[in-house]
Amino acid sequence: MTPPARTNDQRKRDTLHRLDHDVDTWVSTADPAGGTPYLVPLSFLWDGSTVLIATPAESPTGRNLRATGRVRLGLGPTRDVVLIEGVAEPLAAADLPEGVGDAFAAKTGFDPRDLSTPYLYFRVTPRRIQAWREVNELKDRDLMREGAWLV
Repeated sequence: MTPPARTNDQRKRDTLHRLDHDVDTWVSTADPAGGTPYLVPLSFLWDGSTVLIATPAESPTGRNLRATGRVRLGLGPTRDVVLIEGVAEPLAAADLPEGVGDAFAAKTGFDPRDLSTPYLYFRVTPRRIQAWREVNELKDRDLMREGAWLV
């Protein structure tokens, strides 16, 4: 039996809870030359308005994000999904605001600053956020458009 559809307010609260408490997200990028998609799981930190991820600078994800700045993030299982389309800004560890690298390491249990492989952080600013559980939530799945919350 399909549960009743959540209100938009509840879906926003659930989405913000997931952003605050989940540790990992699927990160989807595309090669700018041929459009070849690339999907990888990465840990993240939500600061209340942006998502911070880190990946090796020369990985396909790192190269794609530097080249296009476009990204899609997927959180949760298929029956409780949050999709985020955003714009990614590269940041060297030295360019992170004070305390952010430590907050990322504390939340994710992973500190790229300790590795010998050069990593970049990417600050993802959401432009569109969608969330739904079942078909009865598809109609109102957009919670954010053009970077503005609709709820």
